[in-house]
Amino acid sequence: MDFDPARPPTTPRDAAAVILVRPRANDGAPELLLARRPAKAAFMARAFVFPGGAREGDEDPRATAARELFEEAGVLLADAGPDVARDLRARAAAGAPLDELLAEAGLRLELDRLVPFAHWVTPSAERRRFSARFYVAALPPGQAAEIDGQELVEARWVTAQDALADADALHLPPPQLRTVWELREAATPADVLALASARAPRVAPLLPRYAPLPDGFALLLPWDPEYAALGTGEAAPLPPDHPQAVGPSRFVLEGEAWRHV
Repeated sequence: MDFDPARPPTTPRDAAAVILVRPRANDGAPELLLARRPAKAAFMARAFVFPGGAREGDEDPRATAARELFEEAGVLLADAGPDVARDLRARAAAGAPLDELLAEAGLRLELDRLVPFAHWVTPSAERRRFSARFYVAALPPGQAAEIDGQELVEARWVTAQDALADADALHLPPPQLRTVWELREAATPADVLALASARAPRVAPLLPRYAPLPDGFALLLPWDPEYAALGTGEAAPLPPDHPQAVGPSRFVLEGEAWRHV
């Protein structure tokens, strides 16, 4: 994190991430996959995030999301069993092109399993910027997440409510914190997918603005009352009746933990 409101804005790099959901074993409650970034990572070090990463070449955003999910968590959005997914992942890690491996196995990435949920753009006050699309997907039957140990180093399956309660220890960044807040009342994985499907047609870019405060700073979301007057840098306003423009409207940093207030 390197905020400087006087810095000339850089162009965000396209990226995508997957909010992977599965039913909890004992009661079917929706669990989300969060995985920790390494302590030496240049971006979001030690934070628990959703698997994802930057776009390669002219990839479709969904293809980026599916590829990153496979590379980082070993989950293949295709009709493949765990042994096949594990074998393809090992060969891909050794340098074989994923599209060729899939063709050889008679498989294809089923990108329609990815349902748009959010689109976050890093504030222009930040040095490293991304334009990241977030998708919801159900864990394919028979597969399990196996973190790569490089880009991500520890995985936890948690409910949205538990993630909110443990947000400090998880070092949740603003997009993850907002996501678990939005999903806190979902009772089943089907509820999570239904929520994503309902909002998918109107997903809008969320571009927080840096705002100085007497005791620090805040990141203001587009429906914050002071987004225009107090916020600095690039802006992307939302109409007040937009379905995403509800609830807490800013993030503040207390110590090393973000608060959604």
